Amino acid sequence: MTRYAGLVEYDGTEFAGWAAQPDVRTVEGTLSEALRTVLRQPVKLSVAGRTDAGVHASGQVVSFEAETEVEPPVLAYKTTAILPQDLALRRCVAADEGFDARKDAKSRSYEYRIVNAPVRSPLRRRRAIYVARKLDFDLLREGAKLVNGKHDFSAFTPAKTYHVRFQRVVTGSLWEQSGDLLVYHVTADSFLYGMVRTLVGTMLEVAEGKRGMASFERLLVGGERSEAGPALSSRGLTLVGVGYENLNLEGGGYGKG
Repeated sequence: MTRYAGLVEYDGTEFAGWAAQPDVRTVEGTLSEALRTVLRQPVKLSVAGRTDAGVHASGQVVSFEAETEVEPPVLAYKTTAILPQDLALRRCVAADEGFDARKDAKSRSYEYRIVNAPVRSPLRRRRAIYVARKLDFDLLREGAKLVNGKHDFSAFTPAKTYHVRFQRVVTGSLWEQSGDLLVYHVTADSFLYGMVRTLVGTMLEVAEGKRGMASFERLLVGGERSEAGPALSSRGLTLVGVGYENLNLEGGGYGKG
């Protein structure tokens, strides 16, 4: 048996999240079935981040075992050829024995995208939310800086939760602006359910003048979910990368010949 790692990309709009569910279209269920068809054997996937319904991914990572002579790049090509248009196995490589996409992940990185303009953008509607009212970008940047470091994020996940540990270490948190597109970039060791969408929802309240910065800062030392802002739509959220110590999923495209 050979251990494989794969880079997976998907538009989450029409998926009910990552995790396989009976009679529901999910990323895991769709990808597992395609791999089973190509490899002619069942495949059990481990995934770096179990994204929610509607969340997209450009840097999702999976691992699995299979007994096959198909080369990893060919496996990625053949699997993607039978996948629907909103899902692809972009890369596939042989991984170290025992590699696990979830357990070995050192960090995850997400982006949240907002079109902030008087008029909405039809072409960006599937990967960004639309906010018509003017946002104070300086306040967004100030709020993002406060998120860096180790904090208790209890206020940014549902009160009824499977999580037992609410501290997370955020190693990167910043906003970027390109025209009317605002993008929040955040990297942490791991994330609570709904954490990014609620962080952004609360920062928007600050940027709109509905909440003071001190109020936002207090939430980062713990608090009730009811004290934070709303969890925004999942369509603005994309998993863009997962960090590992010894895994390289770059390359895999056309060579120079």
